[in-house]
Amino acid sequence: MSGSTIAQQRTRAAWLFLLPVLVTITAVAGWPLARTIWFSLTDARLDTLDDFGFVGLENYGFLFSDPDWWIAVRNTLVFAGASVTLETLLGIVIALVLNTRMRGRGLMRAAMLIPWAIPTVVSAQMWGWMLHDQYGVLNEILLNLGLIAEPRAWTANPATAMASVIAVDVWKTTPFMALLVLAALQLLPDELYEAAEIDGLGPVGRFFRITLPLIWPALMVAVIFRTLDALRVFDLMYVLTGNSRATASMSVYARQQLVDFQDVGYGSAAATGLFLVIAVVTALFITFGRVRLGAEPGR
Repeated sequence: MSGSTIAQQRTRAAWLFLLPVLVTITAVAGWPLARTIWFSLTDARLDTLDDFGFVGLENYGFLFSDPDWWIAVRNTLVFAGASVTLETLLGIVIALVLNTRMRGRGLMRAAMLIPWAIPTVVSAQMWGWMLHDQYGVLNEILLNLGLIAEPRAWTANPATAMASVIAVDVWKTTPFMALLVLAALQLLPDELYEAAEIDGLGPVGRFFRITLPLIWPALMVAVIFRTLDALRVFDLMYVLTGNSRATASMSVYARQQLVDFQDVGYGSAAATGLFLVIAVVTALFITFGRVRLGAEPGR
């Protein structure tokens, strides 16, 4: 039996094993997505779902001309870019610290997961109380330290609302990034670092020339997953700031059209727009990751 025949048999076997997963994904995700796209081409409303007409791309024309939609797009991209960047940098630092041999390392790893384990709605509500202008503990601490002259409504003020939401997300999700990076660091062979130390390579040089290239694939997976999660953010922003234009994400905007205004067609168009933005950003990240991975051997 030739090698090509064996390869073909393995390919067919792989597709056979993947078929149940593909069918399940199509049923669970594909069908709702198709229905959402279909509704986005109609004038359906929540109170008249049995009686609606086909309007083509009319909803998308209204959507792309709505300044509130573009504000939501900007808010989402700013939130995703800032939070994922901070979480990645902090996650790498925390993972490097936890990867060293020291006393209490196991306890620190367990404690690190507590913010990530708390449900997002609970975290948002807890931080909402802490950031409150009248009885929030954050204002009390800053007042006692003399850093502010009067209490501030951190989530109600448009100037600080986005920064507050990003800070809460960084607090909650940095452990996720640190955990994935730490898992990648655990797989690196010690022999490389011993050889680098013998060659006189310092800690910074070892990180950029050995550690970072080797953990890059795992880091890219973590960044992509976090970016997807950040782009579809809803619960954190909605609990902390409601429908505020200063922080409303694309998901919050779509929910407002679907539930508050009961416009299923227009809300479905907004949800489809969210899907398209996520798809484009994901494709860019995957392409960027492949370019970096392909460039490493030639360095």
